[in-house]
Amino acid sequence: MTTFSTILVANRGEIACRVMRTARALGYRTVAVYSEADADAPHVAMADRAVCIGPAPVGQSYLQMQAIIDAAKKSGADAIHPGYGFLSENSAFAQACADAGITFIGPPIRAIELMGSKRLSKIAMLEAQVPCVPGYEGADQSEATLMAEAKRIGFPVMLKASAGGGGRGMRMVREEGELLAMIRTAKSEAKNAFGSDELIIEKAVINPRHVEIQVFGDTHGNVIYLGERDCSIQRRHQKVVEEAPCPVMTPHLRRAMGEAAVNAAKAVDYTGAGTVEFLLDGEKFYFLEMNTRLQVEHPVTEMVTGQDLVAWQIRVAAGEKLPLTQDEVKLAGAAIEVRLYAEDPTNHFLPQTGPIHLWQPASGDGVRIDHGIASGGEVSPHYDPMLAKVIAYGDTREDARRRLIRALEDTALVGVTTNKRFLLAILRNETFASGVFGTAFIAEHMAAHPSLQPTRASSTECALALALLQDAGNTGARPLRSGLLVPRPALLGDGHGKVPATLVETTATRGRAFTVTVGDARHEIGVLARCGDTLRVEVDGVRCTVVARVDGAKVLLDTGDGVVAVEDLSLAAPAAADGVGSGLLKAPMDGAIVAINLAAGDRVEKGQLVIVLEGMKIQHQITADVTGTLKSINVSIGTQVKSRHLLAVIEPDTAA
Repeated sequence: MTTFSTILVANRGEIACRVMRTARALGYRTVAVYSEADADAPHVAMADRAVCIGPAPVGQSYLQMQAIIDAAKKSGADAIHPGYGFLSENSAFAQACADAGITFIGPPIRAIELMGSKRLSKIAMLEAQVPCVPGYEGADQSEATLMAEAKRIGFPVMLKASAGGGGRGMRMVREEGELLAMIRTAKSEAKNAFGSDELIIEKAVINPRHVEIQVFGDTHGNVIYLGERDCSIQRRHQKVVEEAPCPVMTPHLRRAMGEAAVNAAKAVDYTGAGTVEFLLDGEKFYFLEMNTRLQVEHPVTEMVTGQDLVAWQIRVAAGEKLPLTQDEVKLAGAAIEVRLYAEDPTNHFLPQTGPIHLWQPASGDGVRIDHGIASGGEVSPHYDPMLAKVIAYGDTREDARRRLIRALEDTALVGVTTNKRFLLAILRNETFASGVFGTAFIAEHMAAHPSLQPTRASSTECALALALLQDAGNTGARPLRSGLLVPRPALLGDGHGKVPATLVETTATRGRAFTVTVGDARHEIGVLARCGDTLRVEVDGVRCTVVARVDGAKVLLDTGDGVVAVEDLSLAAPAAADGVGSGLLKAPMDGAIVAINLAAGDRVEKGQLVIVLEGMKIQHQITADVTGTLKSINVSIGTQVKSRHLLAVIEPDTAA
């Protein structure tokens, strides 16, 4: 048995909070580490002790192994849980913990090393007779060899970063003509993201299901599986929705996949939590990769098994046997999870930064929300844009789906833009509800969905916003007598258009009442009660609760589907003409400049790549919006920029 009493969690945000919740419940002291940017973060306040480990960038803080080891020694931590992400699958970190006499709550070093390489792990799985997708996993990484192997396998093929995941360094190549460019792009992205440009190539399996098996091993030779998770709803190879069990799973198929996953784990003498991912094509399945850590989506497994997987990790690290045998594992009900991201689905899912004015997670039977954010916080450009996981459980899949929709509607985040509306659209989709879909679901069913287009505020939302501005005293109207107002004209904008409106205050037996005309529509609005940013209102005779934040002449309004911003533009100054086609290239988000393709004085064509910016682990290509001459470049490689920072100026060609 291994004895430890204080666990340092080498992670941040919802991950650190999730691990600390269980550690504290088991009676352990907890230690948080934090960057300078996270000094006031919830995970820091939650821990018994906390140690600053460096500046905001992850390379100077959360990825600094020695700083974390030093923090453990300083705080008295005798065990480290890496969470998921960051150093969780870093064998050198596990070795550093061992060298320092600190228990690493994770798998053996050899397993991390082997499974951390898609190339080497696939070779090991082939030797263990685990079904694998045909491909190339050789050591020769020359462009000539990779091109020859791709042609041998036959198009379409998938290029994958051997050292990575999350869709980075991954490209589908459908024809030979695009192969070389894709190889170079995948290698570059893999090198930047993971420090290695090694690739593997696999035959592309078109529209399979992505199904993963949760495995667990202990130091006594026991390895079991705890059912499966379906992670087929993906965007750019990143999971969006996860659920357990898989909607099309049969007992026979579950047993076959589970036994294959256990064989994979036994092949590397695995202990602790691990996930073996497969592509499921009908009744055939193929090994994809093994993640030597807890997964983001582990809550759905916890809900259908009734087990705490973090508690299992801690018990295994302490030398205990697994709490259950394979025969004792029982699955009951269904659970679905969605990932709430700070991103803008209407702008190619561009990651977003900014304030969290209000965070109000839902609650209720069968609802679980894992998060590490709080009202008054800030989403910075230095970390992954995932903010929270919203999970719901039910006796049936439909019960879970319905509960999850309600939970997501009732979860309010006002401030930074999120993907909430997009998530709701997926959950409400009839094909998703049927359970019959594959990894191409988003491309097939959501590509032209209204949730991916800028959302206009409805006349009702505009009327409610103007009434709330008046109720908060943020208008220029003046009382005439007995609470009555002179009819007040206004010009309302939602960022996508403008509409004239008129407001008149009327008598009310409770709160304040207004008649608001928006365009040709007339609405009766009552503001009945207010508790912070949560209001009880009556809209055209129907009472309901809304979340709204009044900020100057703007109202950020969430009525359930997502946030719309309505602003009184009556006194606003005219906007500057620096939009699309202006020649002013601005940063779409906070980040760092990683490439500059042209120099001042160069000719540039509209659509030509000028600058590459990296933020929130994603590279963004900044292209010319006009044809002309590059007048100036205002940044250099390595420059850290804020959103809307002027990067370059193009002098457009004058019309003939």
